[in-house]
Amino acid sequence: MEREIKVRLEEIVTLLNDTEETVMDKEIKEKLEKALMLLNDPKEREGKREDLDARLSQVLGLVNNAMVDPDIEIEYCIPDVDSTASSCDIHIDPYILVTYVIGDYNKPTRKIRLRDTALRRNTPESIANQVNFSIMEFKGEIDSVQMG
Repeated sequence: MEREIKVRLEEIVTLLNDTEETVMDKEIKEKLEKALMLLNDPKEREGKREDLDARLSQVLGLVNNAMVDPDIEIEYCIPDVDSTASSCDIHIDPYILVTYVIGDYNKPTRKIRLRDTALRRNTPESIANQVNFSIMEFKGEIDSVQMG
């Protein structure tokens, strides 16, 4: 939710700094009111956060059930839900860190970010399918580089 407020405030700053565009007072007031509404309604923010956390938990469960590849290590960095990564940056979007273990010294990794907009618009099953597809695509890319 804090990200959403930040985005709204950045839109206002962008409008105010744009020398090419004529900024209407009404437009700025509307954007400020939306940001203030988000700040002033903690119950709504908490409800949305709980819903988002529940969706993330479902996604993690589905990804865990689908991934059985012994060469793939999965770590989660999702504050308030599950964090298995040794160090997480809690100021960015939640993410899944995928490591493809090829050998003792060759372990390429990829972060798969779970953005709020995708989590709100898609079902947990759809998001889990996208994550699994990204993992398989990552593994295919590494295999193609390894094989020449």
